[in-house]
Amino acid sequence: MSLNDFLLHSDGISRFLALLLLVLSVGSWVVMVWKWRLLARVGSDLPRSIAAFWQAPAFDDAQQRVAQFDRDASITPLLAATLLPVGGTLACAGERHPQLTRVLRDALQLVVKRLQWGQVWLATAGSISPFVGLLGTVWGIFNALTGMVDGGPLTIDKVAGPVGEALIMTAAGLAVAIPAVLGYNVFGRQIHQIEAQLEGFAHDLRALLAEP
Repeated sequence: MSLNDFLLHSDGISRFLALLLLVLSVGSWVVMVWKWRLLARVGSDLPRSIAAFWQAPAFDDAQQRVAQFDRDASITPLLAATLLPVGGTLACAGERHPQLTRVLRDALQLVVKRLQWGQVWLATAGSISPFVGLLGTVWGIFNALTGMVDGGPLTIDKVAGPVGEALIMTAAGLAVAIPAVLGYNVFGRQIHQIEAQLEGFAHDLRALLAEP
């Protein structure tokens, strides 16, 4: 069954479901390509940025060295957050240790949130695409059988063609879902590893700057 045949013989609902699968597929691949590039850069830059920080003679020098390696701003937001606010506000109230804990936690959450962008799309595409394809198949079979009622007795030859064509929607749903699920799992693991490194660096940074 060619695309032209599908467009000619399908109704509005079938076309809508096919368009939905197309949108989910294109969106998933765009997200996966973007996340692959981002996480590859971060995974490569993060160890070098941390090493450059600890090899610096002073904090100001460390910031400059880290900026040379941190292309996607994974470490620099944590360093910038340690410049605690001054003045008579609640943000600067209390001891330095809890202040550092709060600002580093907030900065870390923003970085991780950016790394997790697109995960919801991949999870959604991976979970609903098989059902969208199955719905398209059921609807296609229903339309095929309904159209054969007035055409005389049903035979295997008459049923096999339309049913086989309708099953393409199920295959299309799986073709969208499988890459999305694989991407979600692979990228989720990478994000978890990067988050663990960032948490360790934030913990060490807080311990360093909280010393009197």
